[in-house]
Amino acid sequence: MSLFHIDGGRDWGGTERQALVLAREVRKRGFASRFVVHPGSPLHKNAAAEGLPVLPLAMPGGRSFWSALRLASAMRRERCLLAHFHDAAGAAVGAPAAARAKVSVRILSWQTDSAGRPRVARPKDVDAVIAGSEGLKDVLVRSGLSASAVEVIPSGIDFSPFEKLPSRDYLRREFSFAADDFLVGVVAGLEDPRSYQEVVGAARIIIDHAPRSRIIILGEGAVRLEPDKKGHDIHGDDLYFYLGYRDHLPEALASLDAFVTTSPLIGFGGGLLDAMASRVPVVAAEVGGVPEVLVHRETGLLARPRDPRSLAEAVLKLYLDRNLAARLAQKGQEAVRDKYSAEAMACRTIAVYERLASRKGVKLG
Repeated sequence: MSLFHIDGGRDWGGTERQALVLAREVRKRGFASRFVVHPGSPLHKNAAAEGLPVLPLAMPGGRSFWSALRLASAMRRERCLLAHFHDAAGAAVGAPAAARAKVSVRILSWQTDSAGRPRVARPKDVDAVIAGSEGLKDVLVRSGLSASAVEVIPSGIDFSPFEKLPSRDYLRREFSFAADDFLVGVVAGLEDPRSYQEVVGAARIIIDHAPRSRIIILGEGAVRLEPDKKGHDIHGDDLYFYLGYRDHLPEALASLDAFVTTSPLIGFGGGLLDAMASRVPVVAAEVGGVPEVLVHRETGLLARPRDPRSLAEAVLKLYLDRNLAARLAQKGQEAVRDKYSAEAMACRTIAVYERLASRKGVKLG
């Protein structure tokens, strides 16, 4: 008897890291499991490197009859009792496969509202939807899901990559920044022109008042430059772009003097928990699930949404008051370690597994 974790992601982002953390913790607790991943994806490589039992399966991002048929065959062969779909691509293939294989318990994780309501969250498809925050649960319930079918389990952080880093000057070396430069890392929805202009507007104010500040756009979006290159937007503002963010996440975050996220996602997107785990002071737009984890002036600073001046003023507070910055960084790290550990997330998820299985007279493990 086994549990199947299914994630069709082709990139390495928060959803994939979350699925890997959960699969790892489930294995530690003695559950037989199979990790279904897209062939050759970063998740495939990372899961295999850890020795997790992996089933590579092409998941094109939509329903695929042949992929679902192959997965259903594997589910029957290994007597799958529970299937957990971690993203839309995995659910598009996994839901019909689980129905064909008559899998008893089916669960979908939904971490952001970027794609609206999950199309495979009808009662016949899944027994429960795991939302990453109360804000996301509200979105799902307003879209028509029953509140009783939505479980709120925040993301869990694996703290080991953030410990024992050789140094905290990774980005200074990459860009040849001076020791007294104030490094501000920003994650924003760059596919949205308004988010980019919000960052540009805040950057102008910050640099006007603190010329030693260096604004670094972390990740990628509609703006695509070569990694590690300094870029100029159409107005001539100096911004730095670091596209290797996901590959060097702990080192990049630990290098910062401040972390800013304007992510509009309802879940804890934009690297918020990772930055707090890295003991970096955080400024976040007060949107979605952010206030659930970040308490203003206790574990970070909140800024008004879509307000470049509010964002800039919060960053300048950290620049001018390094004692405040250090206190927020320390308290932020403590809050994340207390409430958002991988172990806590896994325990809560497994409790959902067992409760749903018990309702159906199924014994896991």
